[in-house]
Amino acid sequence: MERNIHTPIYITGATGFLGSYLLRYLVHYGYQHIRAIRRKQSDLSLVSDIIDQVEWVEGDILNPVFLEESMSGMQLVYHCAAVISFDPRDRKKMMTINVGGTANVVNTALHLGIKKLVHVSSIAALGRTKQRIEISESADWVRSKYNSNYAISKYLSEQEVWRGMAEGLDVAIVNPSIILGSGRWDEGPLKLFKLAWKNFPFYTQGRTGFVDVRDVARFMVQLMESNISAQRYILSAEDLSFQKVLHTMAGQLGTTPPSIAITPFIQQFIWRWEWLRTRLFGGSPLITRETAASASHSYRYINEKSKAVFEFEYSPVLQTIAEAGHQFKEAAQNEFESRVLPLL
Repeated sequence: MERNIHTPIYITGATGFLGSYLLRYLVHYGYQHIRAIRRKQSDLSLVSDIIDQVEWVEGDILNPVFLEESMSGMQLVYHCAAVISFDPRDRKKMMTINVGGTANVVNTALHLGIKKLVHVSSIAALGRTKQRIEISESADWVRSKYNSNYAISKYLSEQEVWRGMAEGLDVAIVNPSIILGSGRWDEGPLKLFKLAWKNFPFYTQGRTGFVDVRDVARFMVQLMESNISAQRYILSAEDLSFQKVLHTMAGQLGTTPPSIAITPFIQQFIWRWEWLRTRLFGGSPLITRETAASASHSYRYINEKSKAVFEFEYSPVLQTIAEAGHQFKEAAQNEFESRVLPLL
């Protein structure tokens, strides 16, 4: 499909981990009219070198009036904004922003006649049960204790997007697995590098999907540029054990790899200790009850649909860890500054 670089594009969550890479690819591909949301307090460290190549609007997706004013004149919308947390204290915030914010974006897109919306969901939105080991795009959501608050919020967010489709909006959804790369090291999955750096001695016996942040961003651009609609795609390069990932990170960072498998007893102790530590000293927990439970189970995420649609090739996850690990070591010498991987 020929790329129309003059198509007006609107992005939510553009200063975040995935959103910042998406923004870089759009700039790299030559798109001339990119409008992106930022909040007053947004950290711009991941987009500082391309900030002048984007039209920025300051506001919040929880404000419908702002959305209507700022989305006016746009044709394509990438909705990346979301709260990712497994801290129980953030449940209300996730429901408000992930679900309510998505409803606002969808409603505004419908009202303004937006041509197409690509929504960033998660493999978590596909649902997990004890019995379900292999998960594909056709998986039906099942209420289960294995679904985190984050998973529930992303599932409900998807329902808002599918509602928009039923009301006439052209939509497509991506469901990334655990996204790795360089970015802000204290956020989301990148905390795994911090665990490896601190010689964290424990590893869980679970297994899940991982994917390079650049692959997710590239796929999203191709999806938007295509005529595909009413489809969702699992974006996952490969399934790896958490032990393998942490061992690889430790090897890259020159630290001691974890050697103690987390038993149910140790698991209960660790998340409770983290809960107490953050209550006494502040900050966010490295491990919560939800992350400990999730990382103890094994799931296989089937990526054949995404590989077939554009003959898409994923980057090897261990290579991504090596690249990001190299940047992490450099960043560690400068108060863990934010870093960005070169585009593929």
